[in-house]
Amino acid sequence: MLRLKSATDFERVRRDGRSHAHPLAVLIACANGAAHTRWGFAAGKSVGTAVERNRAKRLLREAARARQAEAAPGWDLIFIARRPLAAAKLAQAEAVMRSLLRRAKVIPSENV
Repeated sequence: MLRLKSATDFERVRRDGRSHAHPLAVLIACANGAAHTRWGFAAGKSVGTAVERNRAKRLLREAARARQAEAAPGWDLIFIARRPLAAAKLAQAEAVMRSLLRRAKVIPSENV
């Protein structure tokens, strides 16, 4: 999984990207014009203590690993944890990840 790490990349995605909100997390997606998708994860101090912020980011990273193969190339994605995510289970984080990626059209949505 390629990661977004530099502050300038995070700023560019936040400035140019489109956001999709969920009660547990927010996704900001921006096309990068490359042949790969890069993933970034953040949790602000409003999420809680350092332990809670790190747990929230670990949940998001693990959920992203499960969806990485499905993601279309050419995206920069930032997932921002919200406070309730720190207490969530992995299955909930995976459901949030799937929902946000579908809404952003990064992975194909299933027809009803």
